Order: sequence, then C-alpha cells, then structure tokens
Amino acid sequence: MRHQITGFSNPTIKRLRSLREKKHRKREGLFLAEGLRILTEALESGRTPKILVVVEDVELHPLAQEIEAATAAAGGDVIETSEAIIAKLSGKSNPQSIIGIYPDHPVPLAELDRSDSNIWLVAQALRDPGNLGTILRTGDAVGAGGLILIDDCVDPFSVEAVRASMGAVFTQQIVQARWPDFLDWLRNGPGELVGTSLNTDKDYQSVQYRSPTFLLIGNEAQGLPEDYEAACDILVKMPMMGKADSLNAAVAASVMVYEVLNQSRNR
Repeated sequence: MRHQITGFSNPTIKRLRSLREKKHRKREGLFLAEGLRILTEALESGRTPKILVVVEDVELHPLAQEIEAATAAAGGDVIETSEAIIAKLSGKSNPQSIIGIYPDHPVPLAELDRSDSNIWLVAQALRDPGNLGTILRTGDAVGAGGLILIDDCVDPFSVEAVRASMGAVFTQQIVQARWPDFLDWLRNGPGELVGTSLNTDKDYQSVQYRSPTFLLIGNEAQGLPEDYEAACDILVKMPMMGKADSLNAAVAASVMVYEVLNQSRNR
C-alpha cells in the first residue's frame, strides 16, 4: 500500500534527504540508491529496500512494479511523491523516477571467506567516490570476491559511489579495515598481496599471480605508502608510453584485475 507525501518539510523527506551526508548514513545504517537498473540489481541480489520512493502519477516499468511488490511483501514502505521532491532526494535536476533506501551491509573482516574467489580488490585511502564505485563495478565484472577498504577511504555507500557502481554495491562484499588488522588477517591464510607501484621494474604481465590474489591499489594522489609497499609479496607496474607517469586508480585496478583474470583463465 502506497502512501503519498507532498511537502518538502515532511519529516520523512527530511530524514531521507539527510542520507546524502555520511554522518546521517552512519547513524541510520541506511543509504540511498536511485534508478531502475541499480534497484533491479539489488533485487536480483536478494535485497529489498526498507523504503521505496516513486514518482506520483507515472505508470511504473514492469521491473519497478516487481521492486514495489517485493518491498511491500518484505514489510517495507512505499512512498509516492513529486518529481521535485525526488530531485531533492537524489541531488540531480533530472532524477530517476525511483529511489530505494537500503540497510548498509559492510562485512566484518573476520567473517570474510577468502575462498569465495581467486581475486580480491584492496584499496588504500581511496578518496574519489567515482573511483570507488568503478572499482566495485570492475570487481563484479571479473567475479572478484569483494573490495577491502584500507584506512580512511571515501564512504562506499555515498550516493556518488553507489551511482558509479551501477549496482555492484549490492553484488560485492565490502570490508572496511585498518592496515595492521588486514595484514594480520591476510597472513593467517593463503593469499598473495600484489601492489601497484612506480618503485619497481617488474612489468605487470611478467608475473605469474598466485591465487587468491589480493590486488592493492593506492591513493589517487600519493599511491601506496613505503611501508605498505614493503609488506607486499610483489610490486608491479604498467608501462607508461606517453608523458603521464600513472593511470587513474580505477583504470589501473581494471587493467591489473583483468590480467589476473586472464592468467587464471589461461591456466
């Protein structure tokens, strides 16, 4: 059963709009996802929104109707409201016609099963939500087990990161950990830690990667700290034939992870 909200000052609208800020997402344990494609990915991954917001007086796409039915069946709320209010929630002038509010789902490091995949992505001090979302999307594409965020990374459940992930925020396990805790966990089981760095002559295609491979990507501006590089089992770099000395973090992650995947496929 839908209920209608028409006013910008409605407490529910104010609460949902506050989820655009990290402190409110953390307090509520909720995040906002928008658009039919992303919400469909969520439903196919077994996740239904706690609150679904749809534009009033618009016939929903059949997939959106499925999401609405699943939300109602799971005991969630369905709100219909104006396009102007949805624009306020999404922060876009041309918003999607459907928004879902979901519980966040970080996985504790101790509960991570490294045998879930031969490929894992690890990002240190990542700052750009677009990069984080793109890395999640790439991880989904190659069947990675998930993304382990080291130290102070951008929030993976921010609106921008969720949007850039194109739904992979629902298909990839997301872990947040401090570096010492991650290293202790990693060294108590199988796994090769591969770092990308300019401080090596080893070409990324000259190495035979061992499974499971944990691919460590550094901060966009500084790269990996020296002691983090020293902790890696191997450091590799990609050839740079032009004037640029490095690739965008998400692009570098994509190039590397497909090399790991292709080696696994060839074996």
